[in-house]
Amino acid sequence: MPALIYVLIALVVLILGIFVSCIKIVPQAQAYVMERLGAYQGTWSVGFHVKTPFLDRVARRVNLKEQVADFPPQPVITKDNVTMRIDTVVFYQITDPKLFTYGVENPMMAIENLTATTLRNIIGDLELDQTLTSRETINTKMRAALDIATDPWGIKVNRVELKNIIPPAEIQNAMEKQMKAERERREAVTRAEGEKKAKILEAEGAKESAILRAEADKQSAILRAEAQKEKMIREAEGEAEAILKVQQANAEGIRLLKDAGADEAVLKIKSLEAFEKVADGQATTILLPAELQGIASMAAAFKTASQNPKV
Repeated sequence: MPALIYVLIALVVLILGIFVSCIKIVPQAQAYVMERLGAYQGTWSVGFHVKTPFLDRVARRVNLKEQVADFPPQPVITKDNVTMRIDTVVFYQITDPKLFTYGVENPMMAIENLTATTLRNIIGDLELDQTLTSRETINTKMRAALDIATDPWGIKVNRVELKNIIPPAEIQNAMEKQMKAERERREAVTRAEGEKKAKILEAEGAKESAILRAEADKQSAILRAEAQKEKMIREAEGEAEAILKVQQANAEGIRLLKDAGADEAVLKIKSLEAFEKVADGQATTILLPAELQGIASMAAAFKTASQNPKV
C-alpha cells in the first residue's frame, strides 16, 4: 500500500513537471518558432503560451530588436587597380521569424559574404579618389542591394556604414605628403594675407597720420592768420583811438582858448601847432592858407627874437 502511494505521488509530480515544461512565456521583442513533429507549426509572439507535450518544440528563439553586425576588413580592388581594405557595419532587423529560421542555414555568415561581394562590385566601378570621397553613395548602394538580397531570409537591412577605408602604405604616404603640402600652402597663403593686411593697415595709418598732420598745419596756419589779423585790428584800433584822443584834446584846448577870450591870432597859431603835429616832422612842405602865412611869419620872427635877445 505505501508503495502504491509513492507511485501515485511520483506520477503526479511527473505530470506537473511535464505541464510546467509546456508553459512558455515569450518576452518582449522576441518570437518563438514552433514545430510539431518536425514541421512548422506556428510563431509565438509576446505573451503566455502552452505547447503540446511530446509533440511541439521550440525550434528557434528569434530576437526582433535591431542588431549590429561588424564585419572584419575585406580586400577590394578599385577601378584604377588599387587594392585596399574596407570594413563595414550592417544594421539589420529580423522581420519574419519563419523565413529567418528556414530561409538560410547561417544567416550571419550569409550576410557577411553578401556584404563582401556587394562591396567588391561597387568599389570595382569606382576609382581611388571616388572611393575616398563617396562614402554616402557607397553606403546607399550597399543598403539597397543587401535589403533586396536578404528579404527572402526575413531580414531587413536598415543601414550600412563603411567603418574604415585602409589604402596601401604607399598610397597613405603619398596622401600624407599631399596633405602636408596642402597644409603648408594654406599656411603660406594665410601668412601672405596677414602680411598684406598688415601693410594695408600700415599704409592706412600713414595716410591717416599725414591727413591729421595736414589738418593740424592748416588749423595752425588759420589760427596764426587770425591772430595776426586780430593784432593788426587791435593796433589799428589803438592808433585810431590815439589819434581821436589827440584831436579831441586839441579841440578841447581850442575850445578852452576860445572860452578864455583868445583873439583870432592865437587860435590861428594853435592851428599851426596842430598842423605841425599832423606833419610829425615827416613832411618837408606844408601848404598854409594865405591869411595864415602872415601870422606864421610873425610867429617865426618872434621865435627868432626870443632866441637871440639884445644886450
